[in-house]
Amino acid sequence: MTEQSAWVRMTQEDPAHSAAYIQRFRDLAAQGMDLVGEARLIDAMLRRGSRVLDAGCGPGRVGGHLAEAGHDVVGVDVDPELIAAAEQDHPGPRWVVSDLAELDLPARGIAEPFHAIVCAGNVMTFLAPSTRAAVLRRLRAHITADGRAVIGFGAGRGYGFDDFLADATGAGWTADLLLSTWDLRPFTPDADFLVAVLRPV
Repeated sequence: MTEQSAWVRMTQEDPAHSAAYIQRFRDLAAQGMDLVGEARLIDAMLRRGSRVLDAGCGPGRVGGHLAEAGHDVVGVDVDPELIAAAEQDHPGPRWVVSDLAELDLPARGIAEPFHAIVCAGNVMTFLAPSTRAAVLRRLRAHITADGRAVIGFGAGRGYGFDDFLADATGAGWTADLLLSTWDLRPFTPDADFLVAVLRPV
């Protein structure tokens, strides 16, 4: 039995949690806030028309922008309310309800691997600790031989950066580049955020 993520527990304890999260980002978008910095970084790495997996896509802000930029996007999230919002707000990509710890897109009819995987929004810190390595292995199984995964999350959320990098190595990834922000600032020992660009080995 796969251990439930913190996100699933939060939505069970507060049934209004997902709706409030969706509305928060709709409000920020209506205010003109820049919500696509992560997507710009991914887009800069890719040829037009690349296949992108938005892992832990939430209501679709990253994957939706990448689809508008001309990429073939599949977004996956464990929360059906967030997937429904992504379908409503960002038509075009394929949005899939799935637990990342059990991710098997070929079994869902999505057989081709991805040129890039983006995992933004602190998704890694919402995972149950017992599933972190499994999620990294599942992502590794969905990438092309020359693809990249870009995973970002903040410090102080129960998943140390060194622990994450060790888990990534154990799951078949190696770090190409470590940043402290999505706008390409270098990673430093005192950084409070990590954006790791990983490649499969």
